[in-house]
Amino acid sequence: MKRNWFTGLIVLLLLISHSAVASGEERQEEGLADQLIEDSYHDVLLQWKNEKQPEQEGDPITLFPSGWDLRGAQLLEEAASNGYGDQVVHLERDQQVEAEVEVEASGFYQIHFDYYIESNPILPVEIAVQINGEYPFYESRRISFMSKWMNDPSYKGPDENGNERIPTKLPISEWSSLLAEDASHLHDDPLLYWLDEGSSTITLSGLRGEVLLGEVSLEAPEEKLSYEEYSSNYKDTPAGEGLVTIEAEKFTSLNSSHIRPEALNDPDVVPYENGKRLLNVINAHSWSESGQEMTWEVEAPKDGLYAITMKVKQNKGTGGPVFRTLEVNGEVPFKEVQSYLIPHSTKWQNVTFGDKEEKPYLFFLKEGSNELSLKASAAPYQSVVNDISSVMAEIDELALSIRKLTGNQRDRSRSWEITEYIPEIETQLIGWADRLNALGKEVQALTDQQSESKEFVSIALSEEKLRGLAAKPNEIPVRMTELSEGSNSVSQLLANLMIDMTGTPLSMDRFYFHGEKETIPDPSLNWWASVREGVKSFFASFSQETLATSQTDEETLNVWVNRPRQYVELMQTMVDESFTAETGIKVKLSLMPDEQKLILASSAGTQPDLALGVSNWLPYEMAIRGAVEDLRQFDDFTEYSKQFSPGAFLPMMVDEGVYGLPETQDFFVQFYRKDILNELNTPVPDTWNDVIEILPELQRYGMNYYTPIAGAIGFKPFQTTAPYIYQFQGDMYAEDGMSTAIDEEAALNAVTFMTDLNTIYSMPLQVPNFYNHFRYSTLPIGISSFTTYVQLTSAAPEIAGWWDIALHPGIENEEGEVERWTTGSGQSDMILKGTDKPDESWELLKWWMSADTQTEFANTLQVLFGPEYMWNTANLDAFVALPWPEEHKEIILEQWEYLKEVPKIPGAYLVERELSNIWNRIVFDGENPRSAIDDSIIAIDREITRKMEEFGYVENGVNVKPYRVPTIEMVESWGEEE
Repeated sequence: MKRNWFTGLIVLLLLISHSAVASGEERQEEGLADQLIEDSYHDVLLQWKNEKQPEQEGDPITLFPSGWDLRGAQLLEEAASNGYGDQVVHLERDQQVEAEVEVEASGFYQIHFDYYIESNPILPVEIAVQINGEYPFYESRRISFMSKWMNDPSYKGPDENGNERIPTKLPISEWSSLLAEDASHLHDDPLLYWLDEGSSTITLSGLRGEVLLGEVSLEAPEEKLSYEEYSSNYKDTPAGEGLVTIEAEKFTSLNSSHIRPEALNDPDVVPYENGKRLLNVINAHSWSESGQEMTWEVEAPKDGLYAITMKVKQNKGTGGPVFRTLEVNGEVPFKEVQSYLIPHSTKWQNVTFGDKEEKPYLFFLKEGSNELSLKASAAPYQSVVNDISSVMAEIDELALSIRKLTGNQRDRSRSWEITEYIPEIETQLIGWADRLNALGKEVQALTDQQSESKEFVSIALSEEKLRGLAAKPNEIPVRMTELSEGSNSVSQLLANLMIDMTGTPLSMDRFYFHGEKETIPDPSLNWWASVREGVKSFFASFSQETLATSQTDEETLNVWVNRPRQYVELMQTMVDESFTAETGIKVKLSLMPDEQKLILASSAGTQPDLALGVSNWLPYEMAIRGAVEDLRQFDDFTEYSKQFSPGAFLPMMVDEGVYGLPETQDFFVQFYRKDILNELNTPVPDTWNDVIEILPELQRYGMNYYTPIAGAIGFKPFQTTAPYIYQFQGDMYAEDGMSTAIDEEAALNAVTFMTDLNTIYSMPLQVPNFYNHFRYSTLPIGISSFTTYVQLTSAAPEIAGWWDIALHPGIENEEGEVERWTTGSGQSDMILKGTDKPDESWELLKWWMSADTQTEFANTLQVLFGPEYMWNTANLDAFVALPWPEEHKEIILEQWEYLKEVPKIPGAYLVERELSNIWNRIVFDGENPRSAIDDSIIAIDREITRKMEEFGYVENGVNVKPYRVPTIEMVESWGEEE
């Protein structure tokens, strides 16, 4: 289609205003965003090896604790060293130590640490290392010290039904040592630092947790032996004999508390007993992060050379391989067992460490006790991940240039001659496609299998999309969803690919060390035995009562829990060992796969006594229909409720009654990249005006500010729209609840501002995944929730220690106070109407939501299942005691002072829906805010009146019963009424 003269004029004006695009000046400016942080270790090491020539290696350089210049850190005497036998340095967050060293010979050095973790945190302790005041590469910003864990020796074993539960873990407090390595564990070998001959300064900075440091030394790297060299050292050693079996779940120690066994109902694994839940394998997904290590103690009958075989199931969802590094007595014996490939298989298989001809490697084990360790590794994918990351960054730069050129217009009726303004675009796209083609071949060679893995398919699909765009570059402005935006774009495919490649799940049943000629048991039963056990298991399943439909006796509280099985099992253990033991009240917790079953059960009269973990809207919907107990009937409810945020009760109130107790609570705060904002000298905004002021600087470097409304693709729920209305001191409903109030002046101002952020200030319209954009620096600051906090804490190792949180930006009121109101939806608990044990139910609910119980549950959950299993308890006293960074808890607790959930009224769902429609009409259709709101008011008020009639508040258009819209002031006045 030909462009009309007006469109051409717009393009010309854009070209003039952004003339730097054509000249390359703005391209250089966009590239500065990448220069705000250091190059990767991979790139720096290649550069060093190409440009520098190591001299004769000097002796190790030892830095003693007394030799550091302490900057907030403490020097502790031997008596406080926890057995180190000398002085030690105590280092924690925001503290530094620095020392000057004399290097005898220029060359590569590894950094060796003696360390002792004081608090044994669930997440690793982290420090940063600078050389001469700079980070030589990005990975040096984060060096992690792993804790060691073991099973609780007081574990009681099977319960009265013969079923085993996962034992809790205890930290092993001891001095350890390590060579500094990439905290993402994407390199097989420790990090190398180049030091020039002469004086250099070493600076260590605490990022997370507390650690005692003993001696720190700089050592020349040692080359690992090949298997040929290793075996020549033992040519006179006799061959080992016999077969020794070690069950994988009988490990000695872990460096990650959430590696856990599981009870697999599979006759192919050992131990197995039909109808029983016996812990028999290592859960694959709990052992899927590169760097996670398991250690077993094995007894060799005599000195000798033994083969080692693992019985594993490697059923990675992508179909690709995973890798494990084997250590014997604390060392990798030879380089061939570093990142050893374990092929994909949907069945159990025996994998013997050996060469490509399947000749077993033989390992020396001394008579008596030996340690065998297996460490998960994603190192073989490191270079692929590095190259893909580079392609993604370049795609983001091009996408930004196109958005600036077109003004982010997506009108398909408008044509663009992109090649006139970015003449190299076709070459760029084809170049990326060629690079991906080469990476695809590298991945295919790495997998060592004939079938195509998902990793290979994702690369091939991305390549195909890029070539398709290169064929028609002028269509790219209306095909941005294929290039960089949306869930099926090249950028998102590559981002998901990086996550897939670095995952290394492996389920392990047992392993053997044995003589080379020894026969290994088959990994699976024969066909007939498998069928026989399957039939027995089928009939045994009818006697297992774990779901919410199962019955309980009259003396037992029947509780349905809307949580995964592992949560329910842990809760049941805590109930049995604490609540029932103290009160004598028996409790049975059952899985509730679908909370909608509560409504059906209530209608049929088969409801439980309590329901835990339900959505916060459900108590209201059931209470207004008379199906839930009012918690205010209990004498101690008012006092008990003071442990919770007043605003969290609002959606669970009907008239004067309270029909639910908050169980979990969300928070919306600002997340920001410290490294990037520091380099830009950009302050963290406090108000929305501050946000607007930093936008030009961010956008100049191709970055932007994220708001949750961009993450809600399509429908915009209350959590994305209500904060603006409340911060502008507006309301959703009229005081009597009979109509909406979004047409009042305060709400109109809020809606106008909310949409101006996108239409005037060019904030992103759609961001499918803020977490990824935050990691990749395109959105280095924005507002997000608990979900993002969990992701960044547990699954963003490359930026750990370099991000932080701050209060939600707000609107300054007439008194000078910043209004920061946000929602905080979470799960809730309720007592069902019809229970014959209301007092016992209330006692259980109080125990479950008490500070002590919630703290214990939160801690145990993370120890057993990993750092991503964070528990955002709604009990404020319990939240204070959680093992989260103190500075983060302070921010979240202060933000919760502005928690204001949207109350429920009959017909509230239409207010939520129409607010979303209003945003869409203003932003996408250009409608005037007042007009857009007026169009929705009639439909909203009509629906509210209809629902009020349904529930008896209105008859024939006349109010016959007052409806009180809940407020925070109402909640805070509960104690005053009495």
